[in-house]
Amino acid sequence: MTNLFSVFDPSTTIFNLSLNWLSTFMGLLIIPFSFWLMPNRFQIIWNKILITLHKEFKLLLNSINHSGSTLMFISLFSLILFNNFLGLFPYIFTSTSHLTLTLTLAFPLWLSFMIYGWINNTQHMFAHLVPQGTPNILMPFMVCIETISNMIRPGTLAVRLTANMIAGHLLLTLLGNTGPMSNSYFIILLILITQIALLILESAVAIIQSYVFAVLSTLYSSETN
Repeated sequence: MTNLFSVFDPSTTIFNLSLNWLSTFMGLLIIPFSFWLMPNRFQIIWNKILITLHKEFKLLLNSINHSGSTLMFISLFSLILFNNFLGLFPYIFTSTSHLTLTLTLAFPLWLSFMIYGWINNTQHMFAHLVPQGTPNILMPFMVCIETISNMIRPGTLAVRLTANMIAGHLLLTLLGNTGPMSNSYFIILLILITQIALLILESAVAIIQSYVFAVLSTLYSSETN
């Protein structure tokens, strides 16, 4: 009996070199397509998605001075989306299902926003700790609650992405292991249909979770201005 979570263990080695996290940088291979004079259909669709994201993030940031700041969040979205989709293919290491990657993305972002906010907009950051219309008696409690909710933000960002990736992969693994043990063709067909439906759901989750991560990061940065 092996541990159910062992499917997420890094196990790829070639010549005793650990190449598990190499899949995270495979997205760099598709960048040269963007340098062609006439883009293909995929590139046109991808450019339209990026333009839509740029407009949306610009509205969320609500700042004219920080031009080009949406590029960071669009790049973050692209990286997470690519790795989420890559994890749906068999025998490919899912890097976004590990806190090593998600926390590495979330924590430095949150920390940089906090340092920037507290140094440049100290009064504004203090004002955020007490929501408007809070009674005087509840103010100390609200400061504690807001401080705690602010401190756990990188953790919630990282855990949300990791948990969603793990949950879908575990369901697919459980169903995949159940199929060969069954003798009934009806049950095998039912499992196959369920797995196809789960794969479609996981594809949607891969897009939604990368979008949620990028949007929440944008919102956290907009609060510091």
